[in-house]
Amino acid sequence: MTAETSQYQVRLAQGEADLMAAQRLRYRVFIEELGGDGPHVDHRGRFERDEFDDINDHLVLVDVTRGTGALDHVVGAYRLLRGSRAEAFGRFYCDAEYDLAPLRRSGRRLLELGRSCVDAGHRGGAGMFLLWNALADYVLENGIEIMFGVASFHGTDVAALRRPLSWLHHHHLAPPELRVRSRRFESMDLMPGAEIDRRQAMVEMPALMKAYLRLGGFVGDGAFVDHTFNTTDVCLLMDTQAMSARHRDFYTRKYEAKV
Repeated sequence: MTAETSQYQVRLAQGEADLMAAQRLRYRVFIEELGGDGPHVDHRGRFERDEFDDINDHLVLVDVTRGTGALDHVVGAYRLLRGSRAEAFGRFYCDAEYDLAPLRRSGRRLLELGRSCVDAGHRGGAGMFLLWNALADYVLENGIEIMFGVASFHGTDVAALRRPLSWLHHHHLAPPELRVRSRRFESMDLMPGAEIDRRQAMVEMPALMKAYLRLGGFVGDGAFVDHTFNTTDVCLLMDTQAMSARHRDFYTRKYEAKV
């Protein structure tokens, strides 16, 4: 799987250099920029890693103008864990934060998305477009039916996030049969729906979260405060069959044209 422009290439990580560069990018974003930490963080080498790295596919956005020696060639990354691999390993990453029993009971093909990040100098524009399209290709090629993963607000003050969390609760709650629930439950029903300023709620919501909502995504029940990473998390879910016809048809035509 590859896609490219004159500056970027998107591919599944090829070898140790790509993986280490993705972990270095994660360190820059999650540790240096957002103030997180964790038991497996290598501060001396500046790598953010954990025990799930070896069982995931790593979708990486590569700046082809940079060599691999400095491990700064990966400027965007997604970690992708298919249900079959998680079953063999024993768990998904999200199992630590959410009860995923509804997803497992569904019997549908699952894909967990994690550690999504883009270098500050490459956010928006062609790089993100390539990364998203490569993710769509991966979903189609592997017959994925439900994508999910934690998406994060910066900070751990739930009250300060009352507008966007309440908007998610009132307008984007997952259907009961797919409604995972936070294991350390923090209610997102913090304001009456009629009192929420939609525009302000959108301003306070991370761009990636808004992008998933535009594609028909929804959220699990309750937030999870992750003090280690200095974030307030929600579980985002996407039923790929319920994506808007416009986006589904676009990606389907794109895929069929390749095979």
